[in-house]
Amino acid sequence: MSISGRLPIVAVVLIGILLGTWLLTRDQSGLPDAAEQLSSAEKGAELEPAVGSRGGKLFIKDDLGLELTIYEKGVFPQFRLYLYRQEQRLPPAEVDVTVTLSRLGRPVQLFHFRPEGDYLISDQEVGEPHSFELVIVAEYQRKTYRWNYSQVEARVEMSDATMRSNGIELATAGPAVIRSEVTLPGEIIFNEHHIVHVVPRLPGMVLSIERHHGERVKKGEVLAVMESAMLAELRSQYLLARRRQTLAQTIFDREEQLWQEKITAKQDYLTAQQQREEAGIAIQLAAERLRALGVQPESALSGKNLARYEIRSPISGIVIDEAIVRGEAVKEDKTAYIVADISTVWAAVRVFPGNLHQVHVGQRAVIRANAYDLTREGKVTYVTTLLDEQTRTALARVQLDNQDEQWRPGMFVKADLQVEAVEVPVAVSLEAIQTLDGQSVVFGRYGEYFEMRPLKLGRSDNRMAEVVEGLLAGESYATRNSFVIKSELGKAGATHDH
Repeated sequence: MSISGRLPIVAVVLIGILLGTWLLTRDQSGLPDAAEQLSSAEKGAELEPAVGSRGGKLFIKDDLGLELTIYEKGVFPQFRLYLYRQEQRLPPAEVDVTVTLSRLGRPVQLFHFRPEGDYLISDQEVGEPHSFELVIVAEYQRKTYRWNYSQVEARVEMSDATMRSNGIELATAGPAVIRSEVTLPGEIIFNEHHIVHVVPRLPGMVLSIERHHGERVKKGEVLAVMESAMLAELRSQYLLARRRQTLAQTIFDREEQLWQEKITAKQDYLTAQQQREEAGIAIQLAAERLRALGVQPESALSGKNLARYEIRSPISGIVIDEAIVRGEAVKEDKTAYIVADISTVWAAVRVFPGNLHQVHVGQRAVIRANAYDLTREGKVTYVTTLLDEQTRTALARVQLDNQDEQWRPGMFVKADLQVEAVEVPVAVSLEAIQTLDGQSVVFGRYGEYFEMRPLKLGRSDNRMAEVVEGLLAGESYATRNSFVIKSELGKAGATHDH
């Protein structure tokens, strides 16, 4: 082969050696060869940027390079920019950069940058999720450089039909009333104002027991029958007073006629009149003595056993205690029965010292049974002044309607006491909130997409939670079955890919 024929081969070998040496000895900044990073003008379309030495997105145009990172170690997420010219570091103050960021359902953000160390740092936080479209504009040596870039994170595409088939429902974030509550333990007890201790009011012997412990009774119903010598005497006095009244009336009528006929003196007429009035007073007194014992005076006229006495229930309710037996001799002040009206009951709520300032009379309370699904609303009617010596707690009473008799004394309950009711500008349903990467999130609905929205939450109750940051009033979000969207994100891969 001639010398002229060998020259091309030698040239190719020399170029290969020189290129290999340059690749091994080039600056370790991580900046790829400009030949590998073609501009959009050369390719006719924007390409996915390469990854720089700091793990950021690398943008190169002509002789200017820019690496964009999101730094969030120990600080709020922020943009950091590293600058290069012909693969060499540029002082950050020499380039003026702005970034325009667009998100689903959000106003456009404009980021400015200031020098810090060997990089530029953004003047705003880069909120989660890091799913957006960017327009980067750099001014360097009177020349403008522009790049476009889009990044998708924590986003799921789902049609309305698919959403409905998965049972996903939507709601709109907006104002709501948050009812802050404190939950305390308690127990259902009888309404002490509706408990009656029934006493005989007459000493005697128990002849029969008509009602027993646990039975329902109506007002005026016979509980037991007694035989009382005192009652027999009182009835006898009443009957005697009636006879005396009848006799006094007869004498008065006769004396009145004789006096009118001028046969007897007026003195005899006046004496008969006085005796009639005294007889009336005597019968009235005898009748009142019987009524005071719950006995109708007319019962003495039956001619039957004058000693028979019936103990009757003064209210309708349930017999919760029975303290007499047949054949027992009882005194007039002995408690024979205890009858309770359970149409209303009390929830006795234990209030710990740290909660005393939160509980007051008139406060709304929701009582929940521990054993099964039973809830009822009431109001605090009384709070004890002194603390219990053993438990060191105060007692708050909540009166509950119990016409259906579902609340039974002795049941353990929990009381949700409303501390305050505050209207907040933005709130979401608790059902909608999911936990993702350790954050409380909801999934906003934007056209055919669901996208994660991390939330900073404030006050909450058992239905709604206040949104301090993360969602705007008027935005739609998934409520029921939102876990399906979370599952779809898991299938799609990482939800926090920068």
